[in-house]
Amino acid sequence: MDRDDLRLIRALQLAPRAGFARLGEVLGMHERTVSRRYNALRRQGIVRIFGVVNPLAVGLQLWNVRVRCRPDASESLAQALSSRPDVAWVGVDLAGAEVAFAVRTLSEESRDLLVTRTLPRSAHVLDVEASVVLHVFLGLGAHDWAGLREVLSAAETEEVVACRPAESGGQVTLEPHDSAILDVLAADGRATTAEMAEASGLSEGRAARRLATLLRTRTVVIDLDLAATEFGFHTRARLHLVVAPSRLHQVGEALAAFPEIGFVAATSGRDNLMASVVCRDLDHLYELTTARIGSIEGIASMEIVLRRIVKQSGGLIADGRLVAPS
Repeated sequence: MDRDDLRLIRALQLAPRAGFARLGEVLGMHERTVSRRYNALRRQGIVRIFGVVNPLAVGLQLWNVRVRCRPDASESLAQALSSRPDVAWVGVDLAGAEVAFAVRTLSEESRDLLVTRTLPRSAHVLDVEASVVLHVFLGLGAHDWAGLREVLSAAETEEVVACRPAESGGQVTLEPHDSAILDVLAADGRATTAEMAEASGLSEGRAARRLATLLRTRTVVIDLDLAATEFGFHTRARLHLVVAPSRLHQVGEALAAFPEIGFVAATSGRDNLMASVVCRDLDHLYELTTARIGSIEGIASMEIVLRRIVKQSGGLIADGRLVAPS
């Protein structure tokens, strides 16, 4: 990748459905050049844009689960979990004794069946710990990880952000034809409204209006996955922190400002704050957790769990690259 690739990737983080012509105007590239670069990055498994239902916007819950298991069973368990569409993220700790995953489902029954019945029955599972997300400080959106934010100027960033659809909040009830639209977006977050119309049986105009409503209310978010190792970030970790309740919101906001962090949420359970971290190496992780995060007032303790990522939000990881959905 060269600098123009990085600039395009950052622009797509900020506005993943922006037209190639508009992105070309902002970045000083021809529309065909933007299209060619994006398609190459996608084919190489470096970038993947996809759509997903935001469970918090439809009144449901997001759960994070840690499964302690026999080390010889962690790989098979992680692969089995990765095949489930309601499991949004899967990681295995480097010792192989724990598999962690996020459940993002529209069915509370499906979640409960997985967490309280299916997993505990496995002979290889030693313990299951589940925590519900109480508040998201950073995440569930396409412009979360800021590791590339310096590649665009302030003026370019402002122009790209203006390409994003306005968000008004509110709550929308999913309709039967939405499932077809969501299937199309899950495979390609930049799919055309014509493709969504064909899949859902709606006219193109109705499909476009419905998509606009889903995006405006954040019922659906367009997210972007990156193959972090291709950008020189080889160390992935989850931080589980215990924070004084009176300082929880301030600490969460402070963590969300660090460019190495892509997800921060307040959770139930023994720990009350969780963060996903991407660093260049162990020295970088040490500096982040001690000199910067460790100096934040209100943090009582911190557990650092190094993980190998098996599945990111939008799909599987193989040899450090994003795997296109089958």
